Amino acid sequence: MSKSKQDPRRPDMRFVAGAMMLACALAACKKDNTAEQAAPAATGQQAAPAAPPPVAVSAEVAAMGAEQLREAASAALREQRLYAPAGNNAMEYYLALRDKSPNDPAVSSALTDLMPYTLIATEQSINRDDFAEAQRLYALMEKTNPKAPALPRLKQSIADGQASLAQRTADATAKTEEDAKKQADLEKQRLADQQKAQQLAAQQLAAQQAADAKAAADRVAADKAAADRDAADRAAAQRAAQQGPAQAAAQPAAATSNELRPISTPSPRYPPEAYRDRTAGEVQVEFTVGTDGSVTSARVVRADPPRVFDREALNAVKRWKFQPVGSPVTSRRTIGFNPGN
Repeated sequence: MSKSKQDPRRPDMRFVAGAMMLACALAACKKDNTAEQAAPAATGQQAAPAAPPPVAVSAEVAAMGAEQLREAASAALREQRLYAPAGNNAMEYYLALRDKSPNDPAVSSALTDLMPYTLIATEQSINRDDFAEAQRLYALMEKTNPKAPALPRLKQSIADGQASLAQRTADATAKTEEDAKKQADLEKQRLADQQKAQQLAAQQLAAQQAADAKAAADRVAADKAAADRDAADRAAAQRAAQQGPAQAAAQPAAATSNELRPISTPSPRYPPEAYRDRTAGEVQVEFTVGTDGSVTSARVVRADPPRVFDREALNAVKRWKFQPVGSPVTSRRTIGFNPGN
């Protein structure tokens, strides 16, 4: 009797047996993993419940058809999505396709070619403390080849890295609390220093305001005195005009005298800035008096300090009044400025 050909829709028994052995190995590996994760931490504290291992192939990818998976895997390779992002990479598509077509040599070859790149990516994720990504990539490698030599080392590296991260996090938390206490102390000291500085500034401001108020009062008084002198000068000039002919006849010599006899010499205004700074000085002014007794021109000969009191000195001299003289007379006077006066 000739042997009948095997039905192509019937699973290969050798593959079934291999798959059962693979399933048993995976179950044993997961059991060991569960036992390791359930062990208490080295610090003596009770370990937190272990998180479920990541799924290598997402449910969305597993639900895709074989042809759709093949096209998606080819597109992922072209676009260099070898193992990431999750749910849209060549390794997941090929793993799902292998589940549907376990005897496809092209799929097995593609997964073999992708393993070294996934291994490198896993190590890089561990180095940057991205353990969620490292575990996802580990799951891809474990599903591709549960007996891959690098898996035990990667598993231990992930565990060691997580423990190191936890310790560093705890140390950072303690340091953060210490830094927060130091910062609070610094802030308290800063507020105290700020309050002292504000108190000193308030005192200085009050003193400055008092000085400004006194200077303003002094200026008002000086302006009033100058106004009073100007009024007196005008009154004197008016009286002199009324007495003109008689006085000229009675005092013919005075009309022709060149001796300067002041009628009104108002004091200069004190510059506010110089007064606030308590600056003293003097200005020597040369001026010319016309025949009617008014100052026709004036200039600064010397000033100490320069350009501080010049303008006010000239303004004051130009308002001076003298008795009429026979001819213009040029003279010099030194005007002093003292903030204590």
